[in-house]
Amino acid sequence: MVFTILARDLRKSNMEQVKQFLELNKEEGESVSRLTIHSNRVRSQCSFYEYFALRGIRVDRVEPGFVSCTFKVPPRLTDKSGNLATGAVANLVDEVGGAVVHVEGLPMNVSVDMSISFLGTAKLNDELEITSKVLGRGGSYSGTIVLVRNKATGVLIAEGRHSLFGKQASKL
Repeated sequence: MVFTILARDLRKSNMEQVKQFLELNKEEGESVSRLTIHSNRVRSQCSFYEYFALRGIRVDRVEPGFVSCTFKVPPRLTDKSGNLATGAVANLVDEVGGAVVHVEGLPMNVSVDMSISFLGTAKLNDELEITSKVLGRGGSYSGTIVLVRNKATGVLIAEGRHSLFGKQASKL
């Protein structure tokens, strides 16, 4: 009985800490209230997700099995320390890793597994180079490697390995 009461109190205390962590301060609340969320009209506009997470990415080079992009770190994707948020890095690995195996006319592949090593940090306004290479294909599965580097210094920010599953192009 005592253990149950202690566990309940601990959960309550943890929940209060989580709530405090997630609460926005006045400046953050005002910033969120100024966001304009556009409707997602088929083929005419990008989604809120694309607008928020991918706006500003530039495709520099595309070759079979290789994609290279550039991305300047925007304020909307930084954490409280001013670094590119790890979730934003994971998103870049997912998107650029998926783009390198995408076949036009087929649905996008589905991510099956991602493993990301965070090796450095990127700051606000840093220009990043994101490259993705196909490691291999087997049936409907593909494996890619994605490198995220600081374009000016060459410092490796993250290395991601990405496994995807998708329909194959018809051989007919």
